[in-house]
Amino acid sequence: MALSPAPDTILSVSALTRLIKETLGQTFPAVWVKGEMSGFKRSDRGHLYFSLKEGTTALIDCVMWKTSAARLSFEPRDGTEIEAFGAITVYEPRGRYQLVAEELRPGGLGALLLALEELKRRLQAEGLFDPARKRPLPRYPMRVGVITSPVGAAVRDLVKVLRSRWPGLGIVLAPVRVQGEGAASEITAAIDRFNRYMKVDLLIVGRGGGSLEDLWAFNDEAVVRAIAGSRLPVISAVGHEVDWTLADLAADVRAATPSNAAEIAVRDAAEVRQRVAMLGARSTRALAQGLESRRRRLRELIDKYGFRRQRDALGYWQQRVDDLLERLELRLRDTLTAARERLASIQSRYGLREWPRVLIERREAVAAVAVRLTAAAVDGVHARRIRLAGYTDRLRALSPRLVMERGYCLVRRPDGTLLRVAADLAVGDPIRVEFARGEADARVETVRPGDDDARE
Repeated sequence: MALSPAPDTILSVSALTRLIKETLGQTFPAVWVKGEMSGFKRSDRGHLYFSLKEGTTALIDCVMWKTSAARLSFEPRDGTEIEAFGAITVYEPRGRYQLVAEELRPGGLGALLLALEELKRRLQAEGLFDPARKRPLPRYPMRVGVITSPVGAAVRDLVKVLRSRWPGLGIVLAPVRVQGEGAASEITAAIDRFNRYMKVDLLIVGRGGGSLEDLWAFNDEAVVRAIAGSRLPVISAVGHEVDWTLADLAADVRAATPSNAAEIAVRDAAEVRQRVAMLGARSTRALAQGLESRRRRLRELIDKYGFRRQRDALGYWQQRVDDLLERLELRLRDTLTAARERLASIQSRYGLREWPRVLIERREAVAAVAVRLTAAAVDGVHARRIRLAGYTDRLRALSPRLVMERGYCLVRRPDGTLLRVAADLAVGDPIRVEFARGEADARVETVRPGDDDARE
């Protein structure tokens, strides 16, 4: 409920303005306000002047002094949504209330962009986006690794273009989520797997278009570092041509779309065949032109030296070769003569004249030793053969077989025990009689032991 002033109280304009200023300052000493920035300008002294508006329904003037503006971590622009913190006051000369802002921060999408810009500056300072570290793509890859969602138009377009350009190409798909929670970790893990196994020649990492939030996985620091640290060349194909992510900056090549990535990754087989045919035709023409040029040169030489026939030209060069060979032979002869003279001089100087005689004497001594060694070896072998023959005769004389050849026999029990006296037998015992050739089984009919001197 509004209070009516006393009838005798009349305020001046400045007094009323101060009263309003004090009232607003006490009521709103510190407040956060969100709105769209409009009419932004920076004064020569560094102060910032702008307005915050909400559509067409409300607007508030704002000012930020130089000391507070120096602490801003981003550059304010018209049209961006921001959040301002400060106190409400009144600018007395105009009687307009305004917000004296002490802090500004991007609101909503602006905060996301600010975080992205900060990460970009940090990674760029580390050299992850340096063009000098980017590697060229292989000219004719045999296998291509694709890291993207297994569903959607992006993967279909990519595979279709790859197959149409190079039908024999091997395509290895690593299915991952490309947005939402966990997408960045899946993309990073897929890049690491490809780099561990090294079964492909290059990688294509990407997805179709979308909002900044949809593409945010490709701005993740882990994904960017994995792309920059990949041993395999990487093509980034994220979104449409107008979309840019940190993955595009870290990749070796940035493609405008997934289809464009396929066109960059492999060459058109038809164009390659056409170029091979063109180079073959060019080589044939160059060879023909080279032969014709040499024919012209030969004809010019014949005309220049007045040769009536080509045989004359060949004869001239043969004569030149003979002349050079003769000069070479003379030079070699002179060189050998000089070498012999130097050798003779060295021999006479260092007593080498006796060396041939010494060599002959040593060769004769070696030959004599060899003869003696041979004779000693022969004598030794002959003596050993005689001794061996004597041992053989002695063994034969002691052999029981030779005794049995004279009519003697060996008598054994069935278990093989040798029998030496008849007293060891009883009538009816089985025995085995061993002759010089063969054996016979028998049975004892009579036992005659005999006396001590072995006589019956």
